[in-house]
Amino acid sequence: MPKSITWIVVADGAHANVYASQGPGKGVDEPAVREFVGDNHPSREIGSERPGRTVESVGGARHSIEPHSDPHRHNQQVLAREIAGFLDEAASRNAYDRLVIAAPPRALGDLRAGLSAKVQAKLVGDLNKDLMHLPPRDLPAHLGDIVKL
Repeated sequence: MPKSITWIVVADGAHANVYASQGPGKGVDEPAVREFVGDNHPSREIGSERPGRTVESVGGARHSIEPHSDPHRHNQQVLAREIAGFLDEAASRNAYDRLVIAAPPRALGDLRAGLSAKVQAKLVGDLNKDLMHLPPRDLPAHLGDIVKL
């Protein structure tokens, strides 16, 4: 039986680690295949220090202008696209046979949205949970219902 390599993406909105497993009973390899670190500054620290101001057309009231998008959220989406691009490139090289993703809801949705059809074909399961705080040796216990590691 040929060796089946499973990649496990463990992510949150600001970080991600891609681990490999060489097959059932082999556990998770350390160190990570790749680590991603996004820009994790709060929205208030990204962009200008003070929002723009405007004057009402009727009366003299002034108020601040809120940005149309949240810079912190934008950084999370950029990181998800970077991870998806890496997975797509690695799938083109057949670096892995199966893929599992574990991430909290928003990060999981961002990752799913960026996956190519080639990567989606390798996706065997996902877990809607933040496992970033776990050491790699503890991942198989949490992913056992999805895939044997």
